[in-house]
Amino acid sequence: MEHLSFYWLPTNRTALLSALESEFSRLVERSVTAGNVSLPPIPDVVLKIQRLSVLDTTSVAQIADCLLEDPSLSAVILRVANSVIFNRRNITCTELHTAVSRLGMLRVRDIVTAQAIEQLKCTAGIDKDCKKILIDSAKVSRELGATMVLVVEAYKRLAPEQFDYLEREKALLVGLLADIGLYCLVNEYHHYLAKGNYLDHDIALQLFQSRCSDISQIVLKQWGFDNDFIEVATNRPQVERDDKVHYLDIARIAYHLLLFRRQDQELEEHEVEFDVTGAEVLFELSNLSDDEFSDNIRTVLHASGF
Repeated sequence: MEHLSFYWLPTNRTALLSALESEFSRLVERSVTAGNVSLPPIPDVVLKIQRLSVLDTTSVAQIADCLLEDPSLSAVILRVANSVIFNRRNITCTELHTAVSRLGMLRVRDIVTAQAIEQLKCTAGIDKDCKKILIDSAKVSRELGATMVLVVEAYKRLAPEQFDYLEREKALLVGLLADIGLYCLVNEYHHYLAKGNYLDHDIALQLFQSRCSDISQIVLKQWGFDNDFIEVATNRPQVERDDKVHYLDIARIAYHLLLFRRQDQELEEHEVEFDVTGAEVLFELSNLSDDEFSDNIRTVLHASGF
């Protein structure tokens, strides 16, 4: 499986080959090679925050002022800043300036981007079949992000000092944005069909699975996201590995757990590397009942403010 967010989609080799031989695949390939992928049409406020967040001269007040331009995103930031997962000190804040200061400018960027993409998936003005793919994707990305949080929590519970650098909130956001390139692919597919072309739905799904990594990498790089986001979105290390547990390792364990829960045949072929603590984490979470696991997923999502 090439992309961690597609654990729900059985790989059909024949359909995949047909997809890769299609005219639509060649169009996508040219876009990837040229780096001219159409970015998702997210709000101007989000784009402004993305630009400001990577500048050394940007202040907390500037980010807060940007948020004031969009009341709905302001409400999201306040809600998330006061949520169980993001509010480490358990102190309620009611002002945007305080919320941005608490979360940090890069984390605010991550949150508003994830929120914008989730909204886009559910409100995209495209045909019914394409929209269903995006709505299903939104559900899957939340499940992957929440499972990554459970994995991080288990690591920190078993060896708190060793894994204190792992952040629950970052694990959630990395999972939420893991398939960000899918929107671009589905949107292009929608326009391709609207022009009178045809590509079988199941074949298109296989193409999305095979190309989502490359498109996601282009989008995340253009928006200034770090290697942890890109590694999970592409399922490939971006730098030389060290002995630390990375968010890609967390995502692969989460992916394995979700395959296990689905009793997916792909589980037999899926290999995941982990240390001794990782083995304990996998054992602990694999032994939860389906009801317990689902309850934990719901708890994480409720506690995140998303």
